[in-house]
Amino acid sequence: MIQKLNLEHILFLDIETVPEVAEYAQLNDYKKELWEHKSQYQRKEEFTAEEFYERAGIWAEFGKIICISVGYFSIKDGVRNFRVTTFQGDEEKILKDFKKLLNEHFSRPKNLLCAHNGKEFDFPYIARRLIIKGMSLPYKLDLFGKKPWEVPHLDTMELWKFGDFKHYTSLKLMANVLGIPSPKEDIDGSMVRAVYYEEGDLDRIVAYCELDVITLAQVFLRLRNDELLTEDQIFHI
Repeated sequence: MIQKLNLEHILFLDIETVPEVAEYAQLNDYKKELWEHKSQYQRKEEFTAEEFYERAGIWAEFGKIICISVGYFSIKDGVRNFRVTTFQGDEEKILKDFKKLLNEHFSRPKNLLCAHNGKEFDFPYIARRLIIKGMSLPYKLDLFGKKPWEVPHLDTMELWKFGDFKHYTSLKLMANVLGIPSPKEDIDGSMVRAVYYEEGDLDRIVAYCELDVITLAQVFLRLRNDELLTEDQIFHI
C-alpha cells in the first residue's frame, strides 16, 4: 500500500530533546519528588534519581525540544528533490513555527507525517509540549476521536515490525540492513544532552538531526522498493 502514497504529501521529521534544565539540582523540591517517582521503574536500584536525570529528556514532562528537523519531496518532470530544514532554538518558537508549517502546508486530508518510532516518541512528545506551552494542537497531531485508520501518521519502525509488536529496530540498524549508506554522524542520541548543555553546540545537534531525517526518507524509499536519493537530490534550506 505504501507504494501508492504520493511522496510529496508526506512530511518526514525527527526531533532532538534534552532535560528541561541542565542539572538535577536546578529542579525545585516538588519536581525532584515527581522525577524520582516517574523514573523509578526504569532506574530501579541501579541509579539514584539525580544520577538518572541526564536521561530526563526522553519524557515530555521533564524535557524540552531543542530542534525539529523536517524533510519533504518535490518532484518535477520526474526528477526528485528532497528538501531539509530545521526549526531550532527557543522551544516555544520551534513549536509555533512547526505548527505553522503543518497548518499552512500539511493540513489537508492527503497529508501524512512520518518518523521512526514516531508513534511512540516524536508525535506524542510534540503534542505534549504544545499543550504544556499553552498552544492548541494542529489537526495532524490531534488524535482525539480518530479511529486507528484515520490517524495521519506513518512510522518506519512500525512498518518494519510487520505485526511483531515486541520488535524494536533502530533507524541506524534498518538503514544498515537495507543497504543505505551510513551518514557521517559525529554524535549519537546519547550525546545530545552533553553537546547542548556542556558544549553549547546546537549546530552540531541540528546537523545530526537533519542526517536522521535524510536516513528516514531513504529507509521509506527502500520500504517502497524505490531508488534511493543521491547527494545531488538533497538540499538543506
